[in-house]
Amino acid sequence: MTSAIFLDRDGVINRKPLEGDYVTSWGDFHILPGVAEAVALLNRAGFGVIVVTNQRCIAKGLISAAGVEDLHRNMTDFLASAGARIDGIYYCPHEIGSACDCRKPAPGMLLDAARMRGIDLTASWMIGDSDVDIEAGRNAGCKTARLLARNDSVDGSAPTSESSAGADITATSLLDAVRRILFQEGLAATASAKVSASI
Repeated sequence: MTSAIFLDRDGVINRKPLEGDYVTSWGDFHILPGVAEAVALLNRAGFGVIVVTNQRCIAKGLISAAGVEDLHRNMTDFLASAGARIDGIYYCPHEIGSACDCRKPAPGMLLDAARMRGIDLTASWMIGDSDVDIEAGRNAGCKTARLLARNDSVDGSAPTSESSAGADITATSLLDAVRRILFQEGLAATASAKVSASI
């Protein structure tokens, strides 16, 4: 079986919209600094990179499922042009309170990806910026990394806020989280060597 890094989308890959707003067009989709480098490091270290995202904007009628898939194609094409590969994307289109098993913190998207792709969840990580991401990762049996909000602070690898205390590591960005994960997994030198060889 393979190992994977599961990524939340908004707030991890792209700039998170204001509370109550949603990303419904490519013009509103702003990829955060360091994301392409982070994903490329994971690719080179041999991890699968899987996006798992709640998209209740579909249930609200703000965008169609086809529209979300177009956004995701643009995202993967943009990252691919920077040498970063996304291996799969799973999204939940349901509203809060629905009886689905895919909306995080339920682990359904991660479990589906594991079944379809032969992923060893115990050797995998979930990276997110919210409690529901961390809970979904833990519910699936993954290790977890929490990205702290801008008004949080981080001192080394220790959690600094009550909301991040359940994560295995905390970080200030996706790139920071990936570097910490690679170090913890003993893969930092391998990924760096592959980066150097590709230059």
